[in-house]
Amino acid sequence: MERIQPASGALADAYIAGCRVGELRLQCCSRCGLHQFYPRIMCATCLSAELEWVAATGRGEITSFTVVRRSISKAYEAPYVVALIKLEEGPTLMSHVVDCDPETVAVGLPVRVAFAPWSESVTLPVFTLDSQRGNSS
Repeated sequence: MERIQPASGALADAYIAGCRVGELRLQCCSRCGLHQFYPRIMCATCLSAELEWVAATGRGEITSFTVVRRSISKAYEAPYVVALIKLEEGPTLMSHVVDCDPETVAVGLPVRVAFAPWSESVTLPVFTLDSQRGNSS
């Protein structure tokens, strides 16, 4: 069984292309300077259409999470952690926290982006606990 694939389209393709080369990309408004995620055709803050794709630092903090203990299908092996990650640039995105004991995950822990194959043609961001940085709360 295959995993659910992200949608494709003009906005999503730029994001997916960045992931393919190991770069977490966000839109940044040229007018107000704020970053945004998910991709949109205009700035969610000032409504400008002057958006550009920029590389994010890949660093953030867990703001919420859940440990999934029962797989929805064989494509998703439990247990796994799904978390909301607040990036240093401001936006929040949902992803997996990997390569750790799910019982050690907590709100406020720093994380760093990594990339994992999602299918034969798609790579997506996942996050690992960042032991190099202390709790930034």
